[in-house]
Amino acid sequence: MAQSNNSIKKILTVAFALCIVCSVIVSTAAVALRPMQQLNQELDRKTNILSVANLYEEGMDVEAEFEKITARVVDLRTGEYTDEFDPDTYNSFEAARDPASSRTLSGDRDIAGLSRQENFSTVYLVGEDPDDPEQIILPIRGQGLWGLMRGYISLEGDGNTFVGITYYEHSETPGLGAEVNNPRWQAQWEGKEVFADDQAVAPAISLVKGGASESTEVDALSGATLTSRGVTNMLKFWLSPEGFGEYLARFRGEVSPDEAQDADVELESEGA
Repeated sequence: MAQSNNSIKKILTVAFALCIVCSVIVSTAAVALRPMQQLNQELDRKTNILSVANLYEEGMDVEAEFEKITARVVDLRTGEYTDEFDPDTYNSFEAARDPASSRTLSGDRDIAGLSRQENFSTVYLVGEDPDDPEQIILPIRGQGLWGLMRGYISLEGDGNTFVGITYYEHSETPGLGAEVNNPRWQAQWEGKEVFADDQAVAPAISLVKGGASESTEVDALSGATLTSRGVTNMLKFWLSPEGFGEYLARFRGEVSPDEAQDADVELESEGA
């Protein structure tokens, strides 16, 4: 006797078959679209880098313009370049997850709330001579109010003066913390300085309430105290010797903190 079309067995069989067919279609589409997704992600990365350097224009050929930028991988521990990694494929965010290529952060050394930090990071240099760049673009990240914020800053070739800042990933509150991507707020950063004086090691840049009055101050985000604090902390981290401080020292025309310490030790030895 034929089963009714309304039988439980037939309903379950049809439902199962439908699930299998849909799974195959979704999986096939995901695999087929993956190269396109990767290209779009790469295009978005390059667009953000050009934007923070004030080089992006609507409708421009992003790939052609990005060829004018030199990518290099830097050892954050020494501030020196390395050829160990290909800057076009090296992923510092993934490297930070691997204990073999990163270090643990805790307490006062983790003001950005990262837990782990990669040993190497990619920097981007604008100008014909990478050894004397017009701009230095650095990746930054740190905790905001609701989660991790990731972005870029651009400094002039002196390693001290801001050109711009942008965030390409965050989960901050719309109208409050999300104002980090408001062009009017971002415009304040141009010309601001990282360090209070040429010999300073600790960055002085910070977001302040009530109106910025110093060259190292930017107006805090209105109604977003914790996001503003997160931006300050991540900048102080990444621009200090814990982050790119050793690397930026070469552009500031000064002896790096490590070199200064070595020199002191040598002088003490000679004195003895």
